Amino acid sequence: MSSAGDGVSSAGDGVSSAGDGVSSAGHLLEVSGLSAGYGIVEVLFGVDLVVDPGEVVVVLGANGAGKTTTLRAISGMISAAGQINFLGESVLGRRPDQLVKRGIAHVPQGRGTVTSLTVEENLRVGAFVRSDDEIESDIEHWFEAFPRLGERRDQLAGSMSGGEQQMLAISRALMSRPKLLLLDEPSLGLAPLVTHEVFDRLRVITESTGTAVLLVEQNANLALDFAARAYVLEAGRIVISGDAAELQGDAGIQKAYLGV
Repeated sequence: MSSAGDGVSSAGDGVSSAGDGVSSAGHLLEVSGLSAGYGIVEVLFGVDLVVDPGEVVVVLGANGAGKTTTLRAISGMISAAGQINFLGESVLGRRPDQLVKRGIAHVPQGRGTVTSLTVEENLRVGAFVRSDDEIESDIEHWFEAFPRLGERRDQLAGSMSGGEQQMLAISRALMSRPKLLLLDEPSLGLAPLVTHEVFDRLRVITESTGTAVLLVEQNANLALDFAARAYVLEAGRIVISGDAAELQGDAGIQKAYLGV
């Protein structure tokens, strides 16, 4: 597997561990030999990937390749084997709530907003791991970052459009002040104009907060425009990794793996 900025590669060099805050190699997240599945059905077979502080990384691949399972394994939603190191220590086997406290927030496919709560109440749910006195100012900050949410702060989440609910799901995750944001198919079910608006907001957020992002996305070109590096999954294995711009410019990779 190639490391950040090393171009496109189809092989792996392994992942180092240990360190204080980040690994000795400077990685925020290190995944090595990750295997996971559902019951007796294995979905992932020895996945290796890394995310550096403040970096945006995308995982691409066809439906059923294992993209969502990768995020679910990292966020503790399903059991996994292998190594998952975050901030220089192993987090394999940790519960999702423990990982949120550690600094990993997950926006799952389908958004997962609490439809019976208002927009503002959803944001408060996202701050469940915090007890500081800046929660109120953070709520106002995300209302400013996503003006549509501010206009609908007292509206039930279930009455909003898909794009608005996606913005709410992202803002709710950011209320925990994560160091790493896991995003699963943020464009799913959204109109093209709304999709571009969501990604424009994400770009501003990552640049202003320094939050790292590990993104799963079916819209390959949009995701490669947003990300610095990319991995391509096929049948539960990483088959390509490298610079996002290089992958986007490689017609062979686009045709063979990305369906473009």
